[in-house]
Amino acid sequence: MNTTNITKESTFFGHPVALSTLFASEMWERFSYYGMRALLVLFLTATYAENGFGMSELDAFTIYGIFTGLVFITPIIGGILADKLLGERKCIYIGGLTMAMGQFLISAGALPGDDMALRHTLFYSGLGLLILGNGFFKPNVSTMVGQLYDNNDPRKDGGFTIFYMGINIGAFFSPLIAGRLGEQVAWHYGFLSAGIGMLIGTTWFLFRSHTLGHIGMPPKRKDQLRLAIKDWFEILGYCISIIAIVFIFIFGWKYVPQKVGNGIIFITIIAAVIYLLREIIGGTKGKTEWSRVGVIIVLAIFNIFFWGGYEQAGSTFNVFARDNTQRMIGNWEIPASWFQCINAVLIVIFAPLFSLMWTKLEKHKLNPSTPMKFAWGMILLCLGFVVMAIGYTKSITGAVNGSPLLVSPLWLFVVYLILTWGELCLSPIGLSMVTKLSPQKISAMMMGIWMCSFAAGSFMASQMKAISIKLQDAFQMDIQVFWMIAIQSAIISIALIAVSPWLKKMMKGIK
Repeated sequence: MNTTNITKESTFFGHPVALSTLFASEMWERFSYYGMRALLVLFLTATYAENGFGMSELDAFTIYGIFTGLVFITPIIGGILADKLLGERKCIYIGGLTMAMGQFLISAGALPGDDMALRHTLFYSGLGLLILGNGFFKPNVSTMVGQLYDNNDPRKDGGFTIFYMGINIGAFFSPLIAGRLGEQVAWHYGFLSAGIGMLIGTTWFLFRSHTLGHIGMPPKRKDQLRLAIKDWFEILGYCISIIAIVFIFIFGWKYVPQKVGNGIIFITIIAAVIYLLREIIGGTKGKTEWSRVGVIIVLAIFNIFFWGGYEQAGSTFNVFARDNTQRMIGNWEIPASWFQCINAVLIVIFAPLFSLMWTKLEKHKLNPSTPMKFAWGMILLCLGFVVMAIGYTKSITGAVNGSPLLVSPLWLFVVYLILTWGELCLSPIGLSMVTKLSPQKISAMMMGIWMCSFAAGSFMASQMKAISIKLQDAFQMDIQVFWMIAIQSAIISIALIAVSPWLKKMMKGIK
């Protein structure tokens, strides 16, 4: 058992007390991320008079997709460094401090001013720090949760579901605070609050790290309980290096010819794929481990399609809330970003119920396999987009003088409710599944690879609107993006149900 010397007494919802440390750290990190995400498209599309960047929706969606995609790719780097060199704890400190600095730079870029070149430089440098910092933080906090339990501990899925509540408590409060400040006070105050939240999360992790025992220590010092002074100098060195890399890239990339730049990107991708394949081959031994790694890879592919739909929350759903939803209560207008709180509060409400449901089903030997839970997630995603498509059609067909009919907020609420149920069948289960099936030597790296499926899904989500427009032009017919995603999800659901028995067999006894 890899939980040596952590506090054994179950004091946090029937789980190890160390779960509370990771729960709150991730909660504040998600407060920071979702606060910024709730404002990103709205800020980018706001006019210059509104102190925004004045971008078109499609351009803003692309930046949103590239950003949300890259924050899920860089965890591969953080996972590898944790496995081989740093350990999870140092990576979390590096990531937390770097992301806080990124939020403060974004806030500086959102300050009023006529020097748009400077504002763009600060803003995109901040995005770069968030991307790299997240790579150090995100995979390692999830990996540490997995290390609190044995692989067949029946509490493990429930522990990840509780951990997922922490994510969504942060995601609930961030649009309420950052969204309100950004939309109705000033953009830079919203981004500033996100940076403060990241500092709080990192500080909490520091003061509660004693609850973790040996978990997360550097690979060659697994028997130690605390980081040494030299570790803190190393953390500082990494933070400074990351900041330098981002600014060198921001200032230097514009001087690189496009063909050369494309070549560099292509070579980097090929080199990364070769390296990952080599590490997987080196860290995976025997038919059983290979079979389980195969399950992770297959489910990662299906995961792409789920998040290709789900991540519409920050793009098309955000615009629907702004342009197609009745948001007036008397003389007060609900900020559009507040609708992104719905999913988070529903997660907090339903996550304990789903955790209890899986436990009860297990006692009666009715608990679905991990692949079937994924299938249910895809089915619910399909149903959610059917509702969204009907609501959008109602708004457009009811347009008066070119202005869409403003529909009830209940449309978005129902959509988020169904998608939340789908998420609870898939996302926390996926995190738990990776920690169960990954070979021990490459567990953090496999978590990073799992995060890559979120990256691909996020970028797919940003392009779905553009794809629907291209299909409309090609076939000369109305192809609504929400119906397109609903049909795609139905097809993927059927495919996932078909392969579920095979995948269950490949898991080799892991539930």
